[in-house]
Amino acid sequence: MSFLQWLEQTSVSIGIRESIWTYPIVESTHVLGLCLFLGLVIVLDLRLIGAIFRGVRVSQVQGRLFPWQMAGLAIMVVTGGLLFWADPVRFYQNVFFWAKISFLMLAGVNMLAFHFTIYKTVDVWDFDTVTPVRARLAGWFSIVFWAGVVVSGRMITYNWFD
Repeated sequence: MSFLQWLEQTSVSIGIRESIWTYPIVESTHVLGLCLFLGLVIVLDLRLIGAIFRGVRVSQVQGRLFPWQMAGLAIMVVTGGLLFWADPVRFYQNVFFWAKISFLMLAGVNMLAFHFTIYKTVDVWDFDTVTPVRARLAGWFSIVFWAGVVVSGRMITYNWFD
């Protein structure tokens, strides 16, 4: 907690938090990065569960979306860090912040599990209109976990437990 209190008193933290324009611009950029990243992740998830692009190879969908997903992720990470830096003590004490972090970790574990297990055999099922059960489950889990990230992220502002 003492580190967070120190961080909160830095000129960067004060500058972001007290500026009329900086915090809203950083927050808006965070949301735009989220839209870019999550919108494209959902496209892949929907392909995995068989809802869209059944005639397109999974590897082709992922190959085309991946650079843009990473751009959105980079924007989200940088701006999310700045938002945290602006008010670290408040975030640390916010139950919805911890829910968001938990959902982020679950989404990350799901993504890593998918890419290091079932996706390694994508050449076997790449052309299938119905993907293997584990791929469909990874898609559904991704949708649920990222929805949790978005909802809990929005709820940080409306914390009833302050």
